Amino acid sequence: MVRRDEFVEWADVHGHLYGTAHKQLLSAQDAGKDILLDIDVQGHKQVLQRLPEAISVFVMPPSFQELARRLRNRRSDSAQDIERRLQTAREEIAHWSEYEYLVVNDHLRDATKALRAIIRAARFRRTSQAPRVEKIIDKFGG
Repeated sequence: MVRRDEFVEWADVHGHLYGTAHKQLLSAQDAGKDILLDIDVQGHKQVLQRLPEAISVFVMPPSFQELARRLRNRRSDSAQDIERRLQTAREEIAHWSEYEYLVVNDHLRDATKALRAIIRAARFRRTSQAPRVEKIIDKFGG
């Protein structure tokens, strides 16, 4: 799929390949669904190159120490993987200003509310409403 350029974005993250198929995005979009991608900064750059109308949100931990605590408390990664993730976080946090929105995930409930508000607002963007408005305008005749 990479060779055939079928991904909106793809990356090798910590030795694992991840990607978002363009066909799946178009299918979800045609169905009127909101699309939320959990991607890193390199994926973000790829998405914006291919889909400049995409809305970007940087989700940031409240502190480096809290991020480290959360990663360790998950008990799903080795100490080496946690250190690699923390190093990546140090590098990626420098890119926060490249995003339209910033959500600090200090309290999950508040961060979730903020993300939902961004999604709701995006539904009312002029570009999002254009197909609906065109149908309304057609009914005005003239």
